Parts: sequence; structure tokens; C-alpha cells
Amino acid sequence: MVPARHLIAGPPPPSGPSVRTTVIASAAAVGAVATGSLTMLLPAESTAPSAAADEAPTLGAMSASTVAMLHNPATQAVGSLAPVAPDGFAAADQHLAMLGKATDIAARIAEAHQKEAEKARLDTLVAQGGLDSWIAQALQILDLPQNLAPGVKKIILAESGGNPHAINLTDSNARRGTPSQGLMQTIPSTFRHYVAPAVANRPITDPVANITAGINYMVENYGINTVAAGGRSNSFGNYIGY
Repeated sequence: MVPARHLIAGPPPPSGPSVRTTVIASAAAVGAVATGSLTMLLPAESTAPSAAADEAPTLGAMSASTVAMLHNPATQAVGSLAPVAPDGFAAADQHLAMLGKATDIAARIAEAHQKEAEKARLDTLVAQGGLDSWIAQALQILDLPQNLAPGVKKIILAESGGNPHAINLTDSNARRGTPSQGLMQTIPSTFRHYVAPAVANRPITDPVANITAGINYMVENYGINTVAAGGRSNSFGNYIGY
């Protein structure tokens, strides 16, 4: 018969909550998840807490309150969360605002350079004289975009061939005693009504004044798209006088 073994009584169970229970309760109080590196700090179920487990974990993410709870399980999980300081967000907002201002400034500078380049181009064009110069000046006076120039030039070439002194002596207007004149072939009454005020004191055959009158007439009666298209045309694409 095998002699009975003497049983050695182990240490009494702890009266307060264990370290594992306290940590899990603290994690739940602050909304954390007891997984990952935090779980590895807890002792196994079947062993008693070791001296290492009583030491405060060196995790930067844990608050001072949580560390105190590890030292003393009786510590209450109060104030373990601190509000995030708004300084970081304010600095980020300020940085974004500065970037936005820098972008706006860069856009303004680019636009100013573009305007300067366009002005230089027009100044050179005007100084050269001739049909393109007259068209550019007329569009400037009317405050219309220069991209209308090709359409205006097409109308002028169809109406007068680019001759500012051209006079039509064969059409119905001529038979009525009011022949069409100038680059855009306007009759005197039309010229007086539609010429730009800035050049209204010039004669009907003045190239720039005549163009302003012709453009104003076409925009009012046929729309600016007709000017851009180079005048009216029939179903075959042939130019129709206005």
C-alpha cells in the first residue's frame, strides 16, 4: 500500500482583484482592447503573480492612472483619459491655410505674367500696322477677347478684301444712295449707330472705327458666335453677307 502523501497547503487566494482582472477592468474603462502586447504582460491563469508582473509596464501608450492601477489594484480607473490638445490641429490648419495662400499668390503671379505677355504681343502687333493690327485695336476698344480675331478677319476678307477704302457701288444700298463702305462694308447710318464711342469721331473708312461698328452690328443681330465663326454661311459653307 502506497503511503499517503502529505499535501502542502498553498498560499491563500488573494482577497482583492488580481492584476489581470484589474488591468482588464482598466482597459475596459478606457475603451482599450486587452490584446496584443498588453496580454503578454499578464501572468498565466495557473501561476501566481510574479514580481515582474507587479512592476509598472513601460508602455508609452498607457496613462499614469493605468500604471498606478498595476502597482495598486485598489486604484480607481478615474481620469485615465486626457483630452487631446488642440495645438496640433491648429498648427495643421494654419499650415494648410498658408499653403492655400501660397497657391493663390502663385496663380495671381502666373496670370499677371500671362497678361503682360499678351500685352507685349498686342503692342508689337499694333506697331506693325495692317489688317491684324486694326482688328486687334478694335477688339481692345470693344473689350472683346482677342480669340475673335480670326473670325473677324474672315468677315473682312469676304466683305472688302481687306481694303479700308472699299466702296460697293453695285448693291441695293448703292442704288439707294447709301453705299457700303470700309473694311466691314457698313452703310453710313449703321456706322453712326454702332461705332464705338471711343472712335466715333473718325470717318467711316477709318479701319479701326469701321471694324468696331461692324462687330457691334453683328453681335447685336446675329450673336457673338457668328463673329467667332467668321460670319454667316449657307448649307454649303459659303459665306453670306450681313
